[in-house]
Amino acid sequence: MLFNATLKLIHLQIDSISTFFNKLAESNKRKIIMKNIALTHIHEALGAKIVPFAGYNMPVSYQGINIEHETVRKSVGVFDVSHMGEFLVEGKNALALIQKVTSNDASKLAIGDAQYSCFPNENGGIIDDLICYRIKEETYLLVVNASNIDKDWAWISGYNQTIGAELKNLSDAYSLLAIQGPKAIEAMQSLTSENLSAIKFYTFKINDFAGIKNVIISATGYTGSGGFEIYCKNDEVEQIWNAVFKAGADFGIKPIGLAARDTLRLEMGYCLY
Repeated sequence: MLFNATLKLIHLQIDSISTFFNKLAESNKRKIIMKNIALTHIHEALGAKIVPFAGYNMPVSYQGINIEHETVRKSVGVFDVSHMGEFLVEGKNALALIQKVTSNDASKLAIGDAQYSCFPNENGGIIDDLICYRIKEETYLLVVNASNIDKDWAWISGYNQTIGAELKNLSDAYSLLAIQGPKAIEAMQSLTSENLSAIKFYTFKINDFAGIKNVIISATGYTGSGGFEIYCKNDEVEQIWNAVFKAGADFGIKPIGLAARDTLRLEMGYCLY
């Protein structure tokens, strides 16, 4: 009885999310300049439904939300979430800045660790949530939500005026693929010399992937189905995308849109900023 009620709620939410993205598509009729991610041409060729989202033209679905949701739960799917923002924080004052502007304790991070956190505002609310990666001794990567890139950059830059860390906004130069699902490790192992099964949840490695050197392979994601997030430069992502789908073909890999990302995290009870 409880299962049926929960399932009904999820389907209602799927309908609601679908309606939301349809309205976003309608808003595209207005003359608003939207950015394209590096693989927009591939998503269009795959027949994705493209909608304006957080200032970008993004694939919201391919075959449908239900199919894509089930693919990630049972097999493996790939989200292109290259609209996300990336800030590099470096130098001897990098940790001091992160400790000042985020809610979690970044001093606990070893090199290769990731940490979920947020930017609290001055009134007890939240500017944005984020993930903090410790890349080197004095180098951190902050990954923020696409819709808040400018706001977050202004917020952290304001506090940095008196702290003096080295800041770089890499958001327009990097792409992010989330390869999610219970078959992700098995499907992707042939693409890297890194032992994927040894990468613990919320840790990462920098290694070769799909013939590209120095790729961040992170055991993170927001679906609850396991898998990895792959950070690479924009001019590298098409090679990685093609290799991922070739390696995953025998595992039923599919491209997954933003709508299913929301239903998956809703089902897990994950926060949505």
